[in-house]
Amino acid sequence: MKCLLVASASAEVLFYWTDPEFHIRVQEQYGPTRDDGEGPHHAFEDSINTLFAPIIISCSTLVDRLRESYTTFCTESNDIYVLHQFEECLYIAVNGDGEEDEDDLRRKIFVIKKLTEVMFGMVTLSSTLLRKELRPQDTEQRRALWRRLQGLLETYSRLREQDQSFLVEAVERLIHPTLCEQCIEFLERRLVQQLNSSAERAGEEVQHAFILVHTKLLAFYSSRNASTLSSSDLLTLMLMVQHLHPSNPEIDDSSPEDIQDTTADPEVFYTPEPSPPEHPADWCSPSVELGRTDMEAPMFQFVDPDIQMAEDSLQTLHMNPPDPATPTRVFLETTLKEGYFPMMPHSMYCLPLWPGITLVLITKIPSSQVAMSIYHFLETVAKLEKRLNDGQEGAVPQRGHTPIQELRSKMDKFIRVLGNNEIQTSLLQKAWAEFKAKAFSRGGPGLSRQLMPYCRNLHTQLCGVFRQCFVSGSRGTQRLSPSLQDRALTMVQDKLLEWKDFLLVKSKRNITMITYLEEFPGLVHFIYVDRAAGQMIAPSLNMTDRASSELGKGPLAQYIKSKVWSLVGTARRYLQKGYTTVTQRDGDYYLCYFLWFENETGYKLEVVDIPSPPDSAPIGMLAWDYYRKLLRYYSKSHSSEVVKCYELFTMHLGVIPSDYVLQHCSQLARKLWEPSRIPLL
Repeated sequence: MKCLLVASASAEVLFYWTDPEFHIRVQEQYGPTRDDGEGPHHAFEDSINTLFAPIIISCSTLVDRLRESYTTFCTESNDIYVLHQFEECLYIAVNGDGEEDEDDLRRKIFVIKKLTEVMFGMVTLSSTLLRKELRPQDTEQRRALWRRLQGLLETYSRLREQDQSFLVEAVERLIHPTLCEQCIEFLERRLVQQLNSSAERAGEEVQHAFILVHTKLLAFYSSRNASTLSSSDLLTLMLMVQHLHPSNPEIDDSSPEDIQDTTADPEVFYTPEPSPPEHPADWCSPSVELGRTDMEAPMFQFVDPDIQMAEDSLQTLHMNPPDPATPTRVFLETTLKEGYFPMMPHSMYCLPLWPGITLVLITKIPSSQVAMSIYHFLETVAKLEKRLNDGQEGAVPQRGHTPIQELRSKMDKFIRVLGNNEIQTSLLQKAWAEFKAKAFSRGGPGLSRQLMPYCRNLHTQLCGVFRQCFVSGSRGTQRLSPSLQDRALTMVQDKLLEWKDFLLVKSKRNITMITYLEEFPGLVHFIYVDRAAGQMIAPSLNMTDRASSELGKGPLAQYIKSKVWSLVGTARRYLQKGYTTVTQRDGDYYLCYFLWFENETGYKLEVVDIPSPPDSAPIGMLAWDYYRKLLRYYSKSHSSEVVKCYELFTMHLGVIPSDYVLQHCSQLARKLWEPSRIPLL
């Protein structure tokens, strides 16, 4: 029984998601509802509002009176509530079935926050505009937006429960160095080069191109003038791709032995059309009248029912695909020579090559310079507001190159460039005129606390211009032409046609434990993570009854999976307290976790006390990049060298002596560190 709610301080529902059990519980308490709000029954969101209003009002009262708020509480029925306030929006996550703990709920809150930032960009810096964006006045538009966010949240929950890369929040590469190198070279020298030299690109420039096989990265290329794509953004993009083109776990789960068996000469049968005849007795007769003679009856080869089911699933995925020609507007971190910009507008093109294999193009849009200017102004206004709030008041310097004078000259020029054609530009011009009248006029208050309301208004109007240019106005803008996208799709399909089936199987059997058992007897499973690169390596865990591996069929793999997922959760709890090493005996298994630092030559650096993250922030890289901040902290004392951060999770049989377990972990870390083991981006 799960729920996630985003609400304003006035208890207005901005977004909600519930699982079926929570939905039924609400209906039992408040009566039948309709999701569309029409008909004799009231809308479901009204019931959600009624249910959570006391909590929201109580939380708002605490903030107003005591400057404090709830973080978590548990009810008598053991329902867990986790709350977090972002500006004027309150996020509430609930679990009542015991499947999620406080850390899981808090992580879910930060993930939905990250998704809104990628979807709406700098609009999220204004609570007023974010409320309008999350809750459009048009009912159909609001319903479509909420369905999309709900689908993304469900996709994240599914991937976190099934995929090791989303469990530890790091990218998993397909381990095939030769093919990876060929694909990267192809993306660089043929695909991206041809796209960026085409006249059909409508001013857009392809900056990143990568190929995904389910959730694994086959190849990634960034153009020379592109900013590095952060691990957090890459994981979010992979999540969005999975939402648009979800992987089917039943596809390509056949074992290599099954695939080999199907290559033998099978028996040939003649059969009528698939649709059954009217009389069951006639089903066995090959001469049933179906509009053709016996000799015209279709010939087919007998296949295993499980394989046929996979083929049916493939056909299902072919039906009603989303239009790949329509890009998705995303806002990503960008670091340029001009500085750091956290939410720059890009277009994402998801081109499905085959079911399970997707080409993704990230393009820079022509008007991105406007977004850079807006962020620069927002940053300057925020610093000024903080200065005034801290009591640093005074007159505006009339001479000299100061931030406030730079803001004045650049803002005047920016507004002239925008013109007066749009309503939002007129509102910005009005807000800027009011700000200047107070800050720069001789009879005005100058830089005093009286200027703070004008700073907030200017901040809101700047976010409004960003919304107008890149969010609301992004629909129907110029894009890569459909014919250009088709050519890109065909080029990559031709390149990978002979590898397609291999890649789909390889994505399920990326690494197997057989490779390591001879050298590390007793080792059951491991996950190795390079936090500086944001990549991970782990043996495949097959969790379906049809999948076979060295772990056997589904139940055993499911049991091992539960232990691995539990180990990751335990390690995070101890890391939050400052521990970098954890060893635990759990029944018949010995579980270990290590975090350490090295320089780029592989020399292990000394252990230091690491800072604990804020209580509200989850440890990970997707929603809040804890490890990037950890690397910055550690690099302060090693400024002359490049610092790397690694993690290793291991699971051994309990009969292995602890000395051997620790020795195995050290040797395994050295083996996995070898550059040949991790294909470079």
